[in-house]
Amino acid sequence: MSWCEATTFGDLLVRAAEKYGANEAVVVQDERRSFEGLLAAALQAGRSLLGLGVSRGDAVGILMPNCMDFVEVMFGGALIGARIVPINARYKDRELGYLFENADLTVLLTSDLVDQHTDYVEILDSCLPGLSATSDPTALGLDLAPKLRSVVMLGNSSPPGTVDREHFESLAEEATDGDVHRLRTRIAIRDIAMMMYTSGTTADPKGCPTTHEALVRTAVTGCRNCFELTTEDRFWDPLPLFHMSAVFPLIGCLDAGSTYITLTHMDPEAAIRQLREEACTFSFSTFPTVTNAILDHPDWDSREFARIRAWNNVSSPDGLRELHKRLPDSRHLNAYGCTEIGGVACFTRPDDPPETWATTSGRPFDGIEIEVRDLETGQPVGPGERGSIWSRGYNLFEGYYKDAAKNAESFDDDGWFCTGDIGAIDPEGRVSYLGRVKDMLKVGGENVAAVEIESLLQTHPSVSIAQVIAVPDARYVEVPAAYIELRPGCETTERELTDYCEGKIARFKIPRYVRFIAASEWPMSATKIQKFRLQERFAEEAQ
Repeated sequence: MSWCEATTFGDLLVRAAEKYGANEAVVVQDERRSFEGLLAAALQAGRSLLGLGVSRGDAVGILMPNCMDFVEVMFGGALIGARIVPINARYKDRELGYLFENADLTVLLTSDLVDQHTDYVEILDSCLPGLSATSDPTALGLDLAPKLRSVVMLGNSSPPGTVDREHFESLAEEATDGDVHRLRTRIAIRDIAMMMYTSGTTADPKGCPTTHEALVRTAVTGCRNCFELTTEDRFWDPLPLFHMSAVFPLIGCLDAGSTYITLTHMDPEAAIRQLREEACTFSFSTFPTVTNAILDHPDWDSREFARIRAWNNVSSPDGLRELHKRLPDSRHLNAYGCTEIGGVACFTRPDDPPETWATTSGRPFDGIEIEVRDLETGQPVGPGERGSIWSRGYNLFEGYYKDAAKNAESFDDDGWFCTGDIGAIDPEGRVSYLGRVKDMLKVGGENVAAVEIESLLQTHPSVSIAQVIAVPDARYVEVPAAYIELRPGCETTERELTDYCEGKIARFKIPRYVRFIAASEWPMSATKIQKFRLQERFAEEAQ
């Protein structure tokens, strides 16, 4: 095992700076840092956090859109042994108030950079009562978040109750780089490095504390084996830094000496311009909502982007086949994972055949175990049989934060974790994701996987994205309803789509209702469409 497979988050940056020096490490919009420049900025951020009284194990929250400040304070906290809590920038007052208290935040760092019409100053003033009236911004004492000592505003403004940028940076004078490095050397790989909050298709986000080993080793092993990154690669990832789909490849790029490139807000025109101007060689757009927005934009011309050697996308088999047709000259990767199992635990390989890219997520990384169990008996099933996906290994998180009941139902006595996903494993050990256990419909007593219906609908030439939910029915208990985003310039009707399904799937699987939705109207978490929000929307429409 080499050092980069089992090391701390901070050590990874230090060794990357030693190895790659002045090479370009990170680009956010038009702001750039070399490997050694990123380390210098992270050391200063670490010293400032020490000046605020942050100690090893303290929770440091980051509520910002993608920006260089986010990257620097994330690594600064990691260098001194803090527990980094990246916060979903789409959360609103109630969600943020819950998280601030639940995560036991000591310090919160935010920005006045307004992204996608999100004003963080206004939100914080609303969800932290008493913040603006505090007499000492370094000792808040708020009722809602009693452990929160400071809110740091890394921007151009100085809202009441916050530590502004000038003050924060001046605190760095109270410690030295040597102080930071001494703390770094005391961090164990099984210490908690980061705590993401799950924010997918269910209503209640939960804290997922993850060790340095799980975070770094999973990402480095996966990237080395699957991405084949080199110092020549320029890796484009538009996903938010509060999500594993950004942190995971960022770690891989640090290990390989590649340049990690992102932007503050995903806009297809800006994305195409960045892909072109930064001469990107790898696209980690990952989700059809992102990739299709790029490929459907009038500025997209695939002939300009022949240098992009590989794309990562996660979708249904038919959705992936369609993307492969639209990008025939690139290699493609498919993945399986979730926050609780290290972000990603399986990738296909660039040299796999196209049908493997479309139908499987590849084999688990070395040292990670994946098992599929019968939904009723809990016993392992044979190759090709569907069931519940379980995982075990160094990749696992440390259990849901402050939720013993959830942990008791999620882990077995042998250390296996139930992901809540449905899948299958082929005879060669490749994993296929087939949907969520809670994403199964029970139509008149028949089990129906939503992903099966979605996959079929997405083969219709007018359909860009299809999402299927269960809605109540007096006769069948529940029936499928489909929300459809159409391709630009395309039209179709509810009747045409249901007729399209006739003869291709059983009649009880055909959507009873079809609703059309614009790309901007999907209820999103960090990266996923929240189906419970679609169910709420359907219920409101029905009333």
